[in-house]
Amino acid sequence: MPKVVFEGREFQAEPDETILACLTRHGISVDYSCKAGICQTCLMATVKGEPTPTSQHGLKDALKTRHYFLPCVCIPTGDMEIARPDDNLVSEETTVSSLEPLNAEVMRLRLKRPANYRYYPGQFLNLHNDQNISRSYSLASLDEGEDFLELHIRRVPGGKVSEWAHTRLATGDKVRISETSGDCFYLPGRPEQPLLLIGTGTGLAPLFGILREALRQGHSGPIHLYHGSSTVDRLYMAETLTSLAHDHGNFHYHPCVSRGEVIDGVAAGRANERALADLGNLAGWRVFLCGREEMVKATKQRAFLAGASLQDIYADPFIPSLD
Repeated sequence: MPKVVFEGREFQAEPDETILACLTRHGISVDYSCKAGICQTCLMATVKGEPTPTSQHGLKDALKTRHYFLPCVCIPTGDMEIARPDDNLVSEETTVSSLEPLNAEVMRLRLKRPANYRYYPGQFLNLHNDQNISRSYSLASLDEGEDFLELHIRRVPGGKVSEWAHTRLATGDKVRISETSGDCFYLPGRPEQPLLLIGTGTGLAPLFGILREALRQGHSGPIHLYHGSSTVDRLYMAETLTSLAHDHGNFHYHPCVSRGEVIDGVAAGRANERALADLGNLAGWRVFLCGREEMVKATKQRAFLAGASLQDIYADPFIPSLD
């Protein structure tokens, strides 16, 4: 069985056990969140040995060449010595520009954009709290023409980062953020192609960035955004999206609620169910899915069965922290 050497200590990995599982089984304190190779919170570097290809999937080339990998999905095939990442490589400091409630549980956090910080709207970054615990949040801002980074943070009772952001973070505070990751974003090409955007809760954040980027680049095909919540009071940014729909004839906004009272302009039912029922055949469409993991996974399959190509389905499932 492979040996894992970390900070001068040697551990024996069990068969089919990831390096992260091995370390935590031995009581080693390391950063992690999704445990699915998505958020990159657990990023580490290899000192000796080779990371598996799976453990480097989604990492930028600059990180791969420096032997960084994701221990949460790395089942070692041989002995490895590993180390914590260089903080200056994977994160940098910035300043809180503003905090604004968008509804009773969602806050818009805007951070000063560091110099030379580049990204695609819809990607996500890791935000570190004052105890250096991090969580992933998607970018609703634009890379072109905006000097801030916009995150939508839902307050999760007991959440180590969301509670801190809602109750203790203030304008002018210094925070640390990671580089961006993720492949759920808009790229130019086929401007006439219909776009379907489906999100639940703060899954609206990446979709808002993707939508505005598509409009900024002159996308001419129809764009349908279905945003769902459980009740009307949990919807947010409805006025902004309605205004965008008024200004852009090819954009259509569909707010949906799964229970409770329905008001004019809001449809009853789950956003993904309404979208699939309304649009039917999705052959030739580009589809973006953001929000609860169960919704994203189920809708990705159904969109494919409705005719969308797998190459045209982009997904950003929100996986809750397991700690």
